[in-house]
Amino acid sequence: MAANGAVDVETKRKIASALCKYFSVSPLGDVGNSDVKSLYSNILKSSGKFTPLNGQDEVMKWIGFAESFPQDSKACCQALSGLNDDLLVKAVLLGNGLRPSEADVIVFSAIHSFVMGLPQSETEKFVHVFRWMDYIQSLTPAGPFELVFLVPELTWFLSLFFQHRVDFGELFEKIPLAKDAFVPQVRDTPSVGKLEADPNAKKTGQNTKKAEKVEADLSASKIEPENSKKKVQAKKESNEDKKKPATTEVVEKDKELSVSLLNIQVGLIRKAWKHPSADSLLVEEIDVGEAKVRQVVSGLAKYYSPEQLTNRRVVLIANVKPGKLRDVMSEGLVLCASSEDHTAVEPLLPPEGAKIGERVSFSGIEGKPEDVLNPKKKQLEKITPNLFTDDKGVATFKGIPFMTSGGPCTSSISKGTIK
Repeated sequence: MAANGAVDVETKRKIASALCKYFSVSPLGDVGNSDVKSLYSNILKSSGKFTPLNGQDEVMKWIGFAESFPQDSKACCQALSGLNDDLLVKAVLLGNGLRPSEADVIVFSAIHSFVMGLPQSETEKFVHVFRWMDYIQSLTPAGPFELVFLVPELTWFLSLFFQHRVDFGELFEKIPLAKDAFVPQVRDTPSVGKLEADPNAKKTGQNTKKAEKVEADLSASKIEPENSKKKVQAKKESNEDKKKPATTEVVEKDKELSVSLLNIQVGLIRKAWKHPSADSLLVEEIDVGEAKVRQVVSGLAKYYSPEQLTNRRVVLIANVKPGKLRDVMSEGLVLCASSEDHTAVEPLLPPEGAKIGERVSFSGIEGKPEDVLNPKKKQLEKITPNLFTDDKGVATFKGIPFMTSGGPCTSSISKGTIK
């Protein structure tokens, strides 16, 4: 970067080359003294997609960010901090996330060299920036296959990924980023650590109980020899009767803990107002792609006004049993992230690319949701303890992201509970 935030020639060349690749036009010659705005305008004209610059306010905003990106290390970190906040609740700077926008390409090119020089310890300060840059640098020809294996439901627009992929591998050195291995868990398994720590603990406890039982039976046989055989037989039959339903109960418990029982959908709040008889409640009309909007009562009045919720995207459990809350019918449950002390509560936010009404999926977990959850089985109460946001604010079930066609559902509240 040049002094005073002016873009140096090498950075302008990289921005121009990346934009040429993005718009599939021939590379420019010498960038000369042209500013980034002029380069973008010329490349846009060459692509045949020219539109007046005053109609692209958002793109101009990010061009301004790229042109003013500072040279001083401390000022650069401050600028990255602001960018990190912008990327907190969205996958890309502009667009639906299926491909980076021209704004993403320009900013990525402008800050790449500085980010490459950051030590690994700095990644924790700018997690959303690094996640965004890794997403852009990973949009190579292999990317679509990886996404389809991760989320099989995305197969239908595989061709769209191939059409829109952009490979900047020749222009920019890949930014190394340490990633935790992701292994989806379909069902609970015993902890290896616990088994290794005391592999005979359970067996020892069982043997102790059996020994006590035998001793008790022997004592009883001395006192009542005539009835001992009958008593032993009765106990044996009783134990066999108890064992039969136990297996069924375990299977039923595992089934109830599966998130696939929930019908979780992307919704849009069309209208919201205060509950007529409860100050802590709000009433919303939520569109989930059905012929009729759903009326839902939520305890959000302490945290949001009706105006703040209107036209907001939310994540809704659509198969809870309808019922009245303070005499007002509610036909769903808006899922919200909450901080540990419950001072901050926020509805989960689906990405812009998600379709209204589409069902949220979980990689590796299949199953048909219940038509209506049974309150007597307490299914919801057994599932929600496994819902939380991770350290990046991504909503998860047992660590598996809430996934939509536009990406994961998120919250600005990290490491929070979801209910």
